[in-house]
Amino acid sequence: MLRVEQVTALPEHKLYIEFNDGQKGIVDVTPFMESAFFNHLRDPNYFSQVSVFFCGIGWPNGQDLSPDTLEAHLQPFSKTAGIF
Repeated sequence: MLRVEQVTALPEHKLYIEFNDGQKGIVDVTPFMESAFFNHLRDPNYFSQVSVFFCGIGWPNGQDLSPDTLEAHLQPFSKTAGIF
């Protein structure tokens, strides 16, 4: 079962994600913020409160993304190596 092992908030509504199967990369959360449910993520302080939640990720007010959704939007680390 795919699980998020680590998540780190980055500037410009991006997240660094590491999965239990070794995949790692960047997910741009901007497209999800068009929904009113994810509107709080526009606040950088709130966005930075992301954490591993069950197998995916979540924020304090209940916004969450599944590992499958994150994997579908993942830009593999090899393509984003200049970020860190």
